[in-house]
Amino acid sequence: MTSNQAALEFLKARKSVPLTQITGPGPGDDELAQLLEIAARVPDHGRMEPWRFIIYRGAAAQKAGEALAELANKQRGNMTDEELTRERNRLNRAPLAVGVISKVDAESHIPDWEQFLSAGAVAMNLVSAATAAGFAANWITGWFCDDAEGRSIIGLQPDERVAGIVHIGNCDVKIPDRPRPDVAAITHEYKGPAV
Repeated sequence: MTSNQAALEFLKARKSVPLTQITGPGPGDDELAQLLEIAARVPDHGRMEPWRFIIYRGAAAQKAGEALAELANKQRGNMTDEELTRERNRLNRAPLAVGVISKVDAESHIPDWEQFLSAGAVAMNLVSAATAAGFAANWITGWFCDDAEGRSIIGLQPDERVAGIVHIGNCDVKIPDRPRPDVAAITHEYKGPAV
């Protein structure tokens, strides 16, 4: 099999690992640097780099989780211990979480949505790179990504948004594939403009 065929087979089989199945260890600093370098190789109209990374791990991730749990309890009230524990663990369900942060330049001639899509491409590249490197990965967001106070807790500026949080670690169980789209049913050949 050629390297191109192997790459295609990898992409055909790539799947996310449920967060409940991700364990340690995660990538070391050198491995992480390589993954981020690969993640940043995305379409970027205008070469704007309208995104950045935030690394969450260890005590800092736990501290952010505590603050998110306090915020959730303040907003919702009467949360159970189980619900509070879930909030505390938002950023440390894997050994490492990488926030892919969209920083749209509203003054640019490049449309906002293109800039945000570029950040989404970064998140997908990171998931693929981590998986290709032998790690388990999952790309998620959460309620706090759409909450101004929540975004502040996890290190965003007011004009930034979360394109995704990519959790990276290992997995020692075989993850079954999920049903995939019927690509033929959602693909149509353009026949020209309606007359």
